[in-house]
Amino acid sequence: MTERLLSDLRVGETAEIIGVRGGRGFRARLASMGLREGQIIKKLSRVGWGGPVVILVNRAQVAIGRGMSRKIVVRTNHGSGD
Repeated sequence: MTERLLSDLRVGETAEIIGVRGGRGFRARLASMGLREGQIIKKLSRVGWGGPVVILVNRAQVAIGRGMSRKIVVRTNHGSGD
């Protein structure tokens, strides 16, 4: 298992959220979008340089900013070289 940032996932990869690097307000904002520790997500797309990251969570597509995606730690089931 490999720990990475959500921003580092490739399109189509699935991972589990294992941590959030942010304060109470940031965590609450993510929770309102269904993003919490233990949640399984799939990266659907990313838009250019600095654009949003689109993920699938609970059968809903959610777009979050690139900066936000750099504060979400995820765990994948394979090494980064796969």
